[in-house]
Amino acid sequence: MNELLQSIRKNAIGLGLFAIVTAGSIGVAQVLTFDQIKENVKIAQAKALHEIVPESDYDNDLLNDTVALAAEGIHAKWNVRLLGPLADDAVAYIARKDGQAHTVILPVTAPDGYTAHINMIVGVRLDGSLAGVRVVNHKETPGLGDKIEVKKDPWILQFEGLSLLNPEPDAWAVKKDGGEFDQFTGATITPRSVVRSVKLALEFFQKHGKELVDSENLTYGN
Repeated sequence: MNELLQSIRKNAIGLGLFAIVTAGSIGVAQVLTFDQIKENVKIAQAKALHEIVPESDYDNDLLNDTVALAAEGIHAKWNVRLLGPLADDAVAYIARKDGQAHTVILPVTAPDGYTAHINMIVGVRLDGSLAGVRVVNHKETPGLGDKIEVKKDPWILQFEGLSLLNPEPDAWAVKKDGGEFDQFTGATITPRSVVRSVKLALEFFQKHGKELVDSENLTYGN
């Protein structure tokens, strides 16, 4: 009986040590890869910025001509919730040519993707029309929801040139919900989430665009 108890005790200790070592290894791996993952997202974001605003279309330092969007501080009155749950260091990018701002690129997080948040950037011209939308990070289902990536499908390109009034507000939805945007075969939640968040980004720009860049550079159209 004593031998059995000793054996059980040894096995329990062994399992406990194994669990501790495994948890520690996972923790170390997460710490070591966190910075790399963050850097990869930044690289993807920079690439996407240039897809929305080609380098020939601006002459300022786009990656550093930014406006902080943190919920605290001088911009606390801005309704950044329209852009989704943003990181504390989230910024809007301002594209300028010959000193004149012409496009604001907003970070947007769609919180209601099929599997997780969908991180995007949304470029809005000063007339309120979309310069483009790109997804920079997501975990949607491969072969279905990942069609929001421009390299997988041209679906995301349809937003360019649209605005809050084009299409009409009620049409800013997937066709399954009575709107104008196609959903994916076998996947409705992902495109529904993206369409909704792009519309909210346009609403944010409508409310706060004049505070993002100099008011004399702004003209609003339909």
